[in-house]
Amino acid sequence: MRIWPKLAATAALIAATAACVEGPLPNHGPLRPSANPSAVIAAELAFARAARERGTWTAFREYATPDALWPNPGLVNVHRSLAGWADPAQPIIWSPTRVWSSCDGSFAASTGWADHPDGSKGEFLTIWQRQRDGSYRWVLDQALSERPGAQRPEMASGIVADCPAARQFRQKVRRGEAWGSGESDDGTLTWETRIAADCSRTVRVAIARAGGRETVLARREPAPPARAGGTAPSCTPA
Repeated sequence: MRIWPKLAATAALIAATAACVEGPLPNHGPLRPSANPSAVIAAELAFARAARERGTWTAFREYATPDALWPNPGLVNVHRSLAGWADPAQPIIWSPTRVWSSCDGSFAASTGWADHPDGSKGEFLTIWQRQRDGSYRWVLDQALSERPGAQRPEMASGIVADCPAARQFRQKVRRGEAWGSGESDDGTLTWETRIAADCSRTVRVAIARAGGRETVLARREPAPPARAGGTAPSCTPA
């Protein structure tokens, strides 16, 4: 069974990313309706660093919300999935390359590259939700295949969705939703995960742009291979 995380990057990128973010960077604070992609990049880097320093699954538990999901191979609660798992000896190395934030900053999507200890390379997609204290925790994390010729920039960049003419701001943090597909509180960031019966996945992220909606990530992931001597995995379509 393939595991879907990513690990470790340099904290020095945190300060450098602010200069690479497209759009305004208003002050970040508890439940303020403002975007701050650099805060999401910082959370992603801190997550990776924690995995390296304190253990992979320890960090995944720490940075996930109580209702966070990942594919294993269907979408399941990560805390229940990790029950009884010890931290592996060798981490997966990862780093974010792009963040898309909703206008109100309630949710953001991050993607980047990942190197696995077995020598395989891949990418990832993580959906982050801003919490009541202003911090970001992830609600959905999944691995993606590495694209041929994909670039690995030295610094991550961020894009903020266009803001609607009239905004309504939710004062409470949403919980207990089916996070495989969803949208930000203001509707300017949407994501979708479709899982077929063979556990293959179709993933899409879109943001509000120029009066419409622009797809910024669209991928189709093949079905995971069967375990040695076992049968092919089976999923309930989502």
